[in-house]
Amino acid sequence: MPSFDAVSKVDLMELDNALNTARKELAQRYDFRGTNTDLERGPEGIVLRSSDEPHAVAALTVLRERMAKRGVSQRALDPKPIEAAGGQTVRQLILVKQGIEMETAKKIVKAVKDAKLKVQAQIQGDELRVSGKTRDELQAAIAFIRRGDFDVDLQFVNFRD
Repeated sequence: MPSFDAVSKVDLMELDNALNTARKELAQRYDFRGTNTDLERGPEGIVLRSSDEPHAVAALTVLRERMAKRGVSQRALDPKPIEAAGGQTVRQLILVKQGIEMETAKKIVKAVKDAKLKVQAQIQGDELRVSGKTRDELQAAIAFIRRGDFDVDLQFVNFRD
């Protein structure tokens, strides 16, 4: 029985490249001189540090622009509120979303079932497996899922005949 997996993954190498490019731009730009603005990727996500809130917002914009140039989806970022750090600095945690959350996966499965497509969708951890009888049905399911707005960047992998 043909099937495919719908996943939401971020290419971490491209994200690192975008981070490095954004760091270089922040170091060179005149309006960021003396603000000690820095981007750093840790296990929990990206930590943005700056001297004040407007520079932190501008640094996040620079990061988003660099990510767009590298082909990394903007939907992968989940910025948390800017909070005061020690001294005269602010800090912002930006989570990098990997995988499909359970609520979003349930929405996708429900939408596929409500569309009366001749496919079955199953939640498998942080991904979705869609199977059907023919390749054409699966391609129709991919087109339907792409048209839907589920607030997550989906890739379709592991297509098996």
